Amino acid sequence: METLDKLQILSGAARYDASCASSGSRRQGPSSDIGNTSQGGICHSWSDDGRCISLLKILLSNDCVYDCAYCVNRSSNPVPRASFIAREVVDLTMEFYRRNYIEGLFLSSAVMKSPDCTMERMVGVAEILRTEERFGGYIHLKIIPGSSSELVHQAGLYADRISVNIELPSQESLKRLAPQKHKQAILEPMSFIGKEIRQSLVERRQSCRAPRFAPAGQSTQMIIGASPESDFQILRLSEGLYRKMNLKRVYYSAFVPVMEDNRLPVLAAPPLLREHRLYQADWLLRFYGFSAAEILSDDAPNLDESFDPKTAWALRHPEFFPVEINRADYGTLLRVPGIGVTSARRIVAARRFSVITPEGLKKIGVVMKRAKYFITCSGRPFEKLDRPPALLRSRLLIGDGSGVAVQEPPKQLLLPGLFA
Repeated sequence: METLDKLQILSGAARYDASCASSGSRRQGPSSDIGNTSQGGICHSWSDDGRCISLLKILLSNDCVYDCAYCVNRSSNPVPRASFIAREVVDLTMEFYRRNYIEGLFLSSAVMKSPDCTMERMVGVAEILRTEERFGGYIHLKIIPGSSSELVHQAGLYADRISVNIELPSQESLKRLAPQKHKQAILEPMSFIGKEIRQSLVERRQSCRAPRFAPAGQSTQMIIGASPESDFQILRLSEGLYRKMNLKRVYYSAFVPVMEDNRLPVLAAPPLLREHRLYQADWLLRFYGFSAAEILSDDAPNLDESFDPKTAWALRHPEFFPVEINRADYGTLLRVPGIGVTSARRIVAARRFSVITPEGLKKIGVVMKRAKYFITCSGRPFEKLDRPPALLRSRLLIGDGSGVAVQEPPKQLLLPGLFA
């Protein structure tokens, strides 16, 4: 099979993996190297469903020995099969980079023969790029669950980011939909990577010549909607991964039915709105000081599709409001709908020099159409704060500002995190 024919098959097979953003890698190699990775990361372009398409995003092979129900590359699915050799991937990466088509490589693979066999070939691609071609651009390698710690360590030395897909939120769903995969085989390399990253940071503080291990961190991906877990279960799992595994990002991928299987739910369309709300809730976990138990509970286990998670939390906790803009601390300001990380910092900085006025809030960047219901400015409310809850909900629905229409799902969702 010609290389271009393989590329068409294996790039198409990789499109369902959403966890390919660089998130601020910094790799400053010698001036003799080809390319580099700046702290700002790769200049991304985005597809119409919000997924990154700026990298050469391919599989090494789609000839899989596993038979996961949700996967287009499952062994029982009659799709065209192809596999690259290492030199083909290297040549494609270098030629595409020289033509300014890409700024990096995202390499994953189906499981060929065994996890170690597959991982060894993927590490071989990264090794040739770094040592023979002197490639200094961005590389993201997907770790195959069940691979040996030696291969995972090598991958972290050559790649900017490495990731292990957790795929499904529970052991029960994994057993039912991906019986050849095991929870422990996924969590062990994630834990190992987290420890190696921490150790690398310690060594780098002691010596700038110490090798970098996955400088852009590790990430993972969960499929949303293929299994019955609630949003609360998903967020608790994400919270635990951030805390215990030193994870950089958790990516949520709306389940796209690619073939019929009686183990899978029948969906009219991928749950893109649910995916969007989970990204927003994930942002609250990472940057806004919320816990999963504050956002959701066993009594209310799923996110409100009508409101972003912070607005929904504010509506459930009227006792927390109103917040006085000129006196509230940074953490309290972050809990106000319409106030994001940047605007909260600006408020705290501006208060050192003068009292903040309503006009000043707009200039700072506060989204007043939401914030005005929850704040006071020098003791003066913007809106009556004793409105009946139903009326307040209807007012916020009219001017929700979350980028999502309530009546129908959006054709294009905002990027995760672009909400206050």
